[in-house]
Amino acid sequence: MPSDPHTESNHRGIVVFAHGSRVEAANEAVRRVAADLARAADYPHVEAAFLELGQPDLAGAVARLLEKGVGDVVVIPYFLTLGIHMERDLPKLVADICGEHPGITMRVTAPLDGHPAIAGILLDRARE
Repeated sequence: MPSDPHTESNHRGIVVFAHGSRVEAANEAVRRVAADLARAADYPHVEAAFLELGQPDLAGAVARLLEKGVGDVVVIPYFLTLGIHMERDLPKLVADICGEHPGITMRVTAPLDGHPAIAGILLDRARE
């Protein structure tokens, strides 16, 4: 029997993971993106998280999801390219969280670079 996608979405959480900024308006923009994603995808459990300079951090966002019964977490880096934070910092954070919560499954998607929509976004900006 095929699984019900809506039921799956109730057990899966998404974290939009950004660097964070001293400029709170920038952090709030990431939170809005996470909220927009939740509405667009009909996922009830989407959180924003920050590497530094913003709250919550990744562990805090995952804790919020765990409180809601989520056991499967997808981390979407809100980073344009693969850099030191993606290669070193994020994998360590994920490993630490999984070590603290052995029953959780976490996976990290690729950064935004290379996605076919990027060229269209740039073209939209150029036309503004």
